[in-house]
Amino acid sequence: MKLFVGLGNPGPKYERNRHNIGFMALDRIAADHGFSPWKAKFQAMICEGSLGGEKVLLLKPQTFMNLSGQSVGEAMRFYKLTPADVVVLHDELDLAPGKARIKQGGGHAGHNGLRSIHSHIGADYARVRLGIGHPGHKDAVAGYVLRDFPKADEGWLDDVMRGISDGAAELAKGDGGKFMNAVALRVAPPRSSAAKPKAEAKKPAKDEPAPDTRSAMEKLMDKFR
Repeated sequence: MKLFVGLGNPGPKYERNRHNIGFMALDRIAADHGFSPWKAKFQAMICEGSLGGEKVLLLKPQTFMNLSGQSVGEAMRFYKLTPADVVVLHDELDLAPGKARIKQGGGHAGHNGLRSIHSHIGADYARVRLGIGHPGHKDAVAGYVLRDFPKADEGWLDDVMRGISDGAAELAKGDGGKFMNAVALRVAPPRSSAAKPKAEAKKPAKDEPAPDTRSAMEKLMDKFR
């Protein structure tokens, strides 16, 4: 069994915040892959389903971001899972909007949700880092992540969500490469090769005489020269 954890804050006030991109990703996976209805358990909203033959539990902690680890630890203990079974999807300031990266283990880089998870289960879990960009100054970070995505971001955001859903089965299998390919195909699809170059004007063959463009009067006058 795999445990996919999306990070965010509960309630409609935070629903479209940049900080809630992890919740958004799980919502998309659940809707696209026929998961069970969401229900309250483990201080979280959870639902179950199958991805690529692998049983998967989706978990959105309702403890608020800074205490996310409490919920994750509780679910892991109940299902007797290890950190290797856990994938956390979260916002990433150090990636440009629309970028995504997968990472196994490592530090929390100051992310309060990851810091809490570290304190409850350690660092040996996988993360899907979802770029939201940086406001430019550390003092502006708190306000930035707790603001809604602007309408201008809706295009790339939808592409990323679709890509995560497309690659969810590969993520459940632990194939990070194929998962990232699925995201990339949505975010930066290959250019179509259907467009054909304009046909060049036909050039006369080397031995082919140039067409006679003289008028009838000019041809007649030339005969008597």
